[in-house]
Amino acid sequence: MTVRPSGPGWSPVRQSVELPAGVTRELLPLTAEDGAAFDGVLYQRPDRAPRVALVLMHPVASFLHHYAAIPLAARGFAVLALNSRFVSSESELIVEEVALDLAAGVAHLRERGFERVVLMGNSAGGGLVAFYQAQAEHPTVRATPGGRPPDLTAARLPQADALVILNAHRGRAQLLTAWLDPAVTDEQDPLATDPELDLFAPGRTPPYDPAYVERYRAAQEARNHRITAWVHERLARLEAARVPDQAFTVHRTAADPRFLDLTLDPSEREPGASAGSDLRAANYAPAGLARHASLHSWLSQWSLADSHVAAEANVARVSVPLLFLQGTADQRIFPSDVRAVFDAARVDDKRLSWIPGGSHHFLDQPADRRMVVDLVEDWLAGRGMPARR
Repeated sequence: MTVRPSGPGWSPVRQSVELPAGVTRELLPLTAEDGAAFDGVLYQRPDRAPRVALVLMHPVASFLHHYAAIPLAARGFAVLALNSRFVSSESELIVEEVALDLAAGVAHLRERGFERVVLMGNSAGGGLVAFYQAQAEHPTVRATPGGRPPDLTAARLPQADALVILNAHRGRAQLLTAWLDPAVTDEQDPLATDPELDLFAPGRTPPYDPAYVERYRAAQEARNHRITAWVHERLARLEAARVPDQAFTVHRTAADPRFLDLTLDPSEREPGASAGSDLRAANYAPAGLARHASLHSWLSQWSLADSHVAAEANVARVSVPLLFLQGTADQRIFPSDVRAVFDAARVDDKRLSWIPGGSHHFLDQPADRRMVVDLVEDWLAGRGMPARR
């Protein structure tokens, strides 16, 4: 039996830090256009003189040691793994500011002479790179949803040449809404529950009645909109008191019916969520998706009405080639999510490749991780971006 590492500091996306012969690792202290400092790591094989560079980034997770970085560098690509200014600080995330971090990384690669730059977004990174490229091609965002800088129409956002979207969802607001527990009747009390909607009510077992699922989904959206309305009201009161922001808690955010009912959005996944098999415990846990947020951060990343990072809307505005890769046993990303984003893309040059049996991070699946690298290499080569000169 394979024993997986766990505990503080361990990440399922982290690869071995050992470098194969010929691959170098360079720490890059970078600065965004607005002066924010963040870090990146550049992997490459100097003996291959790479001309194609890939950028790996997530809004809040550390990708400095992403499992695909060293293998892609070993093939002959340069790979820039970036941490945003908000790494490990989801409650403060402002996605518009992260776009400036990503822009600084792309600009650094262009300045170093790399001829082609490809953005590779994994999980929430998929929505991020789609948002960035859409703004780089046709900037429209003049402020955050809370009315703060940056103005991306005035920012330097170098365009990428292609996007790779790996095991990625439809956007942070869309993901959270699909996971929100709509049975919550009091945002201050995690025990206050509407039994008619409660996914964990005694006797309620999968497969769920379609009419119940329809009511459930509508109530999830309604809860998201209620929180957003409260956030706007609270911001107005704080502004009058000259207070810039506040933190708040969002209880019960692990209640997607698809976690338990495998007839909904069928795939090769196992029941439960990647947080563990006890979904009710994860739902009520003191830590979880969007559990803590600031008012401005909620509007930027979690609000259905206000967030700029809906993947479907952004890929529809992108003109570069798109490669979608998706594991068929992913417990977080479901087939309909992937197809919705893929179908929204208007470019002719787009491809969706499924990775049979692949989980969200391909834990204990080295063959699937190799398949990711193979697919990326082959796809880029077919578009004039081979790993080797």
